[in-house]
Amino acid sequence: MSTRILLADDHKITRQGLRSLLDKQTDMEVVAEAEDGRTAVRLVRELLPDVVIMDVTMPDLNGAEATRQIVGEFPDVKIIALSMHSDSLFVTEMLKSGASGYLLKDCAFEELARAINTVVEGDTYLSPGISGVVVNDYLHRLAKVDFSDSELLTNREREVLQLLAEGKSTKQIALKLHISVKTVETHRRQIMNKLDIHTVAELTKYAIRKGLTSLEK
Repeated sequence: MSTRILLADDHKITRQGLRSLLDKQTDMEVVAEAEDGRTAVRLVRELLPDVVIMDVTMPDLNGAEATRQIVGEFPDVKIIALSMHSDSLFVTEMLKSGASGYLLKDCAFEELARAINTVVEGDTYLSPGISGVVVNDYLHRLAKVDFSDSELLTNREREVLQLLAEGKSTKQIALKLHISVKTVETHRRQIMNKLDIHTVAELTKYAIRKGLTSLEK
């Protein structure tokens, strides 16, 4: 029985390359592609793949938030982060969100295939390209009792924060999240109060610093 895979990456050429390689595997099948995290969440609900190959920095809804939503609803779906980022901030956030694996985009395809088989069997896979320092940092963070600022926010507040940081207006956010303008304004006010940040410019800097969005996107 083939492992059913969903590809989530905002670069079409990356998705095409991965699909071409994965479709050559007799025990793997790419069932769909998503160009952002929100689409990935929707497709998981519709198709229930076994594995999602998830880019970390995507517009609209980033990889960590998409992972959190998917794992929260479908704990049996395995998420493998595939990213250019090797620093501890991104690795930690993806693993805390529920990812079962983390690979760097410069890895060989054989490593990705090995990672897919590993997470399907119920184990965790971390790319050898990710240093022991990063893993140690992750374990150190887990041992802490106190919570980071971003953990004060609800899932919906983190969604709103990312969209605000990406320059979306209140009306655009309301339409995208299917909520009222008043609700968006309430979320924005709560975010600012919780983080003690009082301008959208500062919120944008905070979101970039925390890896919720990226200047590259």
